[in-house]
Amino acid sequence: MVNTPTTRPSLGLANWMGVKTLYVKEIHRFFKIFSQTLIAPVITTLLFLAVFSVIFGSNRMVAGIPYVVFLGPGLIMMTILQTSFANTSTSLIQQKLNESIVDVLMPPLSPLELSIGYILGGATRGVFVAISVGLTLILIIPIGVHSVIFVIIYGLGAASLMSAIGMITGIWAEKFDHVSTVTNFIILPLSFLSGTFFSVERFPDILRTFSYFNPFFYLIDGFRYGFTGYSDGSLLAGLAVIAVSNIMLWLACYFLLRNGYKLKA
Repeated sequence: MVNTPTTRPSLGLANWMGVKTLYVKEIHRFFKIFSQTLIAPVITTLLFLAVFSVIFGSNRMVAGIPYVVFLGPGLIMMTILQTSFANTSTSLIQQKLNESIVDVLMPPLSPLELSIGYILGGATRGVFVAISVGLTLILIIPIGVHSVIFVIIYGLGAASLMSAIGMITGIWAEKFDHVSTVTNFIILPLSFLSGTFFSVERFPDILRTFSYFNPFFYLIDGFRYGFTGYSDGSLLAGLAVIAVSNIMLWLACYFLLRNGYKLKA
């Protein structure tokens, strides 16, 4: 799409100032429209909580846990997944359509540095939204924390993973419809069929088997364990999914940027 230099001046091992500038740009971007990027997910989460509490009853128990307490962590993780993905995907496609992507590609930033700046920016939005949603839910439901370590590992791991997927989508997409297609036909179905709203033990056999091949299931399951001490699947498998998926996706972002896929003329 644009012509960019094939070489970059030597700035040491890494251009950390450039990475910081790109990261701060991404943070400023979503804070400028905080009502859409931070407040809207909180309202959406409260609506989900209200609807499912009415449908299944707030006094219902799931594996000995009040349903609303079981539901809370799933809703928080769902917002992490969706907002982290949305940040990088919409940022990149918007810059491509505005032809302002050249302003990012022209400075002396390597593919790795670009990946770090964008992915950390998207992950930060996911974390900010998760904190906002979590603090709101604490005021409404008696949710506690069983393991801070699991909450942090799964929360940050999921935010990074989805931000990387969003970056890949933004690089590939040629218009906003392409981003919406990935959101509506991949991200949302995988989120809803991952045990967000109820235990996968209630699923029909075929859907339960599918869930064990759904990476979102492990993200939500491990995150929920951090709050409730209950999990449907293997926590070790969940940690492996986070580690392997992040490594593969970060590498994919790096190689796409290095090759200039749909970015350079």
